[in-house]
Amino acid sequence: MLTAIRDLPATIVGVEAHEKVTADDYGKIRLLYVLGPEFPEFTAGAAWEDTKLGLGRLRHWERIAVVGDADWLRRAIHALSWAMPGEVRVFASNEIDDARAWVTS
Repeated sequence: MLTAIRDLPATIVGVEAHEKVTADDYGKIRLLYVLGPEFPEFTAGAAWEDTKLGLGRLRHWERIAVVGDADWLRRAIHALSWAMPGEVRVFASNEIDDARAWVTS
């Protein structure tokens, strides 16, 4: 079994192996991506890094919940969701609990 390691720096994702690790432990990826209220700008470099991340393991993405209030971002995700890996839903900032519930269900 694999479990997430908490309290690491923001740039590090930690995973700890327990007992028996199987292929199922490396299953689908679910992402909760929260864009704070101060999110007015997303550089071209950041967009490219997001693209590389998404395409790197295309068939492993299962669900992506994006939380943010920028209208252009919501429109872009809705317009391009057909090309994104897995199932993608956009939630407003005040719907963060709904986003968390959806991505973990």
